Amino acid sequence: MTALATRFRRVPGWQWTFAVALLALGFLVAVQLGAEGPRVRYSSSERPPLLETARELDTAQAALQARILELRDQVAAAEAASAGTDRAVMELNDALTEARLAAGLVEIEGQGIIVRIDDSGQPVPPGAAAADYLVTASDLRDLVNELWQAGAEAVSVNGERIVETTAFTDIGSSILVNSAYLQPPYDLSVIGPTDVYDRLTTSASFVDFVQSRVQDYGLELGFLPSDHVVVAAFAGTVRLVFGRAPSTSPAASPPRPSGGQAAP
Repeated sequence: MTALATRFRRVPGWQWTFAVALLALGFLVAVQLGAEGPRVRYSSSERPPLLETARELDTAQAALQARILELRDQVAAAEAASAGTDRAVMELNDALTEARLAAGLVEIEGQGIIVRIDDSGQPVPPGAAAADYLVTASDLRDLVNELWQAGAEAVSVNGERIVETTAFTDIGSSILVNSAYLQPPYDLSVIGPTDVYDRLTTSASFVDFVQSRVQDYGLELGFLPSDHVVVAAFAGTVRLVFGRAPSTSPAASPPRPSGGQAAP
């Protein structure tokens, strides 16, 4: 025992240190090798689920891309349909505007003339009928018809728009136009072409009217050309069952309607 102890004492100190270091290194290597196996097994076991998840994400992305393309096609189709609808709405609005203009439901303004007709200022001769020296419903109706023949596009009398259903009726000293009782003087606002005055005053039937009513009974008749004539909108109820467009030829004289109506 003493000899063995003496031999241990003879071993240098650095050898002991070196032996301890080798022992520690071997221990660490053993620990590292022991941990490597579970780590490799863990990575290998997790790889298939990750690949499956990646494949699912790729499939979902492809489906989303296809959906985006489908929605783009739907948006393009909707835009095309909307454009067609907008055009249809515009066409309907244009047709409605034209119908309202033709029915006299819209106030309009433009160039034309203002025609004023008033009762006679002459004394009524003894034995003559006083009514002959007053403007009658027949006078207004004839004058309006002459204006239509001269190319008038819109006419109003003292603010009452003349439409297809307008009638002129003598009511005492007034004239009933539409639903309004009008008193003289009667101002006819007329919108028409620049030559509406010339066409009116050169019409044979209008010349006859002037001779028979203005010259013979002294009715007062005047004209005022204007670049800004306002024709009011029709304010009554529209109950038109049948209508006829005015003739475009100034030489063609349309038949005068029965029932005291003017024929626009």
